[in-house]
Amino acid sequence: MAGWLKRTFADPNVASHLLVDEGEIVIDEVRHHWIVYWRAAAELAGSALFFSLFLVSPVDIGWLPLLISAGLCLHSLWLALNEHMDRFVITNMRVFRVRGIFARRLATMPITRILDITVEKPVLGRIFDFGHFVFESAAQEQGLRDIRYVGQPDERDLTIQRVVQRSGLRRSAM
Repeated sequence: MAGWLKRTFADPNVASHLLVDEGEIVIDEVRHHWIVYWRAAAELAGSALFFSLFLVSPVDIGWLPLLISAGLCLHSLWLALNEHMDRFVITNMRVFRVRGIFARRLATMPITRILDITVEKPVLGRIFDFGHFVFESAAQEQGLRDIRYVGQPDERDLTIQRVVQRSGLRRSAM
């Protein structure tokens, strides 16, 4: 049963979305940068603070800090798992994003539809080496427009550019 829980709730199972019959392979599987876990860590620290308050509080109101501690702990675990399950995948044929804990959402864009990629790096992103991708494609609405908190965004952008180049969609400058 533990293997089933791990496969279902703690792993986005990217391989199940590949077109193996067509020769699709994963070039890069992008997880969120570690900085996205700051809120979950802060809530977990708050949970520990309320738990320590529970240990020293009078018996008649001791349930309140314990309840707050448990709620904060569960919410922080939910936040962390939600960030962990959000994956951006670059293959030799397309880019796609898988996310969701119980219900899954899959957004796909073929390499041929990528018109432009903007890499935004805020000040903290430049310090901690993360950025945000903004995809422009031929479609008006898509689920891959904004990919936030990508670690090593410059290298990931170059990876996508190489895949586009190898697919023959752009000519080499001679």
